[in-house]
Amino acid sequence: MQILTTIAGTRAASRLLRQNGPIAFVPTMGALHAGHLSLVAHARTLCPTVAASIFVNPLQFGPNEDFDRYPRTLARDAAMLEAAGVDLLFAPSVAELVPASSATTVDPGPLASLLDGAARPGHFRGVATIVTKLFHILQPEIACFGQKDAVQLAILRQLVRDLCLPTQIVACPIIRDPDGLALSSRNAYLTPAERETALALPRALALVQNSLANGTRLAALALAPAHAILTADANLALEYLVAVHPETLLTVTEITPGTLVAVAARVGKTRLIDNFLARNP
Repeated sequence: MQILTTIAGTRAASRLLRQNGPIAFVPTMGALHAGHLSLVAHARTLCPTVAASIFVNPLQFGPNEDFDRYPRTLARDAAMLEAAGVDLLFAPSVAELVPASSATTVDPGPLASLLDGAARPGHFRGVATIVTKLFHILQPEIACFGQKDAVQLAILRQLVRDLCLPTQIVACPIIRDPDGLALSSRNAYLTPAERETALALPRALALVQNSLANGTRLAALALAPAHAILTADANLALEYLVAVHPETLLTVTEITPGTLVAVAARVGKTRLIDNFLARNP
């Protein structure tokens, strides 16, 4: 696996690799877990070459968020990616990818103010800016992202459409620990007691799925039992529990196949998200 830290070197390496066929790309912020490796595994089924990046993006962190304490484990992460079959790893410094002279950003528009964007103003502008840079540097035909970040997926699909970027966004399934909690690098922040509290998120979504399986289609009715358990624990601060269109992120009154049911909550100082896409009855 090539490990590159400069834009020029990565562009040159990407051009050479593309001679073997299209490239699938897995952008990450490091602190890798099985969820990231599942993205790599899926990418390997799609293209002969897989590239990845590790970059803790300062543009997507707010002033009171966890940029400084976000886990940075580059050597460990690089070994994991190499073992998973990644061909090229781009691991730039902040100065390389966001030099002090940078003044241009990518504004995702109204979608960036909904759901997670409402809780984290400016977050998705930072995501869109860096993802656009990475796409231009590596020129991947496919980019794999986790379904857990459903709002991010909607924004990146819009980004690719609106800016006519030649990269297909592929969503990969949420990977969970045996207890049901969706994998996230931020799970490492949870104490044992907080983790037990956090399990209310997948349990709540399971209640919604059960309601749908029993024929309930009105969103208000399907979400009500889940809302009750999420608001019953004083140690959990619910931000939202919604049923929305997966592309517009606008609230729906009836849950139909493809509807996004999503939840976000804070447990202690840790913000957690989870979701599922409704299926046919």
